[in-house]
Amino acid sequence: MAGEGGNSEADEKQNPTCSFDLTKLREKVRNYIDTHHYDSALFWADKIVSLSNGDVDDVYWYAQTLYQTGQYHRASKLLRTAKLDKTNSACRYLAGLCHYECKEWQESLNILDMVDNNKLRSFAPCLSESHIDTNNKEPMEHSINLLRGKIYEAMDNRNLAVECFREALRQDVYCFEAFDLLVNHHMLSAQEERELIDSLPFALQCPEEEVELVRFLYENKVKKYNKPQNQSVPNSLCALKENLDVVVNLAERHYYNCEFRDCYKITSRVLSKDPYNSQCLPLHIAVLVELKNLKELFYLAHKLVDLYPNKPVSWFAVGCYYLLIPDNIEPGRRYLSKATSMDRVYGPAWLAFGHSFATENEHDQAMAAYFTASQLMKGCHLPILYVGLEYGLTNNSKLAERFFSQALSIAPEDPFVLHEMGVIAFQNLDWIKAHHYFKEALSKVESVSDQIMVEKWEPLLNNLGHTCRKLKRYEEALDYHRQAQVLSPQNPSTYSAIGYCYVLMGNNIMAVDYFDKALGIRRDDTFSTTMLNNVMEALMIEMCPCDDMPEEDMQVSKKIIFETPESHKESRGGVPSEAEADSSSIMVIEELDMDESD
Repeated sequence: MAGEGGNSEADEKQNPTCSFDLTKLREKVRNYIDTHHYDSALFWADKIVSLSNGDVDDVYWYAQTLYQTGQYHRASKLLRTAKLDKTNSACRYLAGLCHYECKEWQESLNILDMVDNNKLRSFAPCLSESHIDTNNKEPMEHSINLLRGKIYEAMDNRNLAVECFREALRQDVYCFEAFDLLVNHHMLSAQEERELIDSLPFALQCPEEEVELVRFLYENKVKKYNKPQNQSVPNSLCALKENLDVVVNLAERHYYNCEFRDCYKITSRVLSKDPYNSQCLPLHIAVLVELKNLKELFYLAHKLVDLYPNKPVSWFAVGCYYLLIPDNIEPGRRYLSKATSMDRVYGPAWLAFGHSFATENEHDQAMAAYFTASQLMKGCHLPILYVGLEYGLTNNSKLAERFFSQALSIAPEDPFVLHEMGVIAFQNLDWIKAHHYFKEALSKVESVSDQIMVEKWEPLLNNLGHTCRKLKRYEEALDYHRQAQVLSPQNPSTYSAIGYCYVLMGNNIMAVDYFDKALGIRRDDTFSTTMLNNVMEALMIEMCPCDDMPEEDMQVSKKIIFETPESHKESRGGVPSEAEADSSSIMVIEELDMDESD
């Protein structure tokens, strides 16, 4: 970079006081920067600029030391006074970065876009060799595009930000920061992430042996909640199996597969090795919420606030802790709001903030939070899914279906979304369509492993049972309800559903047993109480002691119990019809209680 864009008058006049070699002093400045002695580096860099009469390389390193000591405006002024921001890519990038750090977005953008192409030249060997890939024809262009993307994102122009991050990645496939911003800030859908990875020129920029490595590490980071799946490390990269980033990605997949205990074991192991791993902490907090581990969450939140009071994850942890304590929703909401103010695109805090309103049935406020999250996380379907759930809870099934469909277009293989689509179809009395969605959701869940499903999927199995009952496939309905009973043996609704299936199959003895079990768990179960009384009356007539009663009259007596007109059911104790059963608060199809952390 020596001589690049230099002042012609300065070239003609040599500094008469500089009669010795500055090489060792320059190396000293680099060493001080490498060892983080920035004040020492700043002092000597300033002197070298004077001794070298404003050599471009020395001005650049002087500006670097000013940047490292937080003197952003001084650094920018130095570079712009020498007009290096117009003639040198590295200096232009550094000047723009200084204004970015000061949150002067437009000023930074103006510097990056103001280039004198006629004077822009290649870098000097000393700067190129130490900081820039000499094989790259435009070594700073990916950095400039990355910075542009950050500025556009800060200015809420996310479409231009996405384009800049994509371009930075195409110019340098190793530029993980651009990829991480696209993925962690949910700027792309799962399909768009896949298309981006496929479009990157790995073969052109990576040595042959590194192509698989870079591709795997990127694929390992993309959408983990789109569908349940297993994660395996290729045999050729088995050395990465214990890498903490890879291990955390595995834990995240366990989380989205609702395998919370497995996730907790992995995140605990990671934090024992790296207690403040920034990738693992939000996930560990979320899984502690799922497991309702208040004691550990309190300790973690307290420690994070003491050590990192300026990081959003600390206040996210505090907010989640208060959300788990009854009657402490309001303070939890305040802390979550503080986390979002620190980082506007901090997804987990936005979702938890919306959940804090949803917990208290404040549907409008919850939807407002979810809508904000959906604008900031356009590639993520979860905020849209939660908006649909809120509309469903307010009995607005048409709007709920609209948002579920939108979520399905973003994540077509997410069983949570498929389940909610089935709920809407059931409420619309479309049993066949509901059965299709429920079965498809179940197939996605079962594709993960052959092991027994986790309790989170109990409502899905019960809803499949309700749907099969509507289709008069009683044996199949019983099978699904029994599977749900295995997952959650203390759910009275499951016992009521099994009992009702037995009633419809004509097996009143078994029905009595299951209604009795339901009442043993929940004594105020209105549906089970009504059904048990009616079934007992039916059994009493079946076992009538009048031996001389003709068989025809016995059949008529049984028929009266189950076919009494609506107007006489209350007085005659008839068994409720399917329509009545499904209008009961117990037998209405259950909406899945979605995951509240993310």
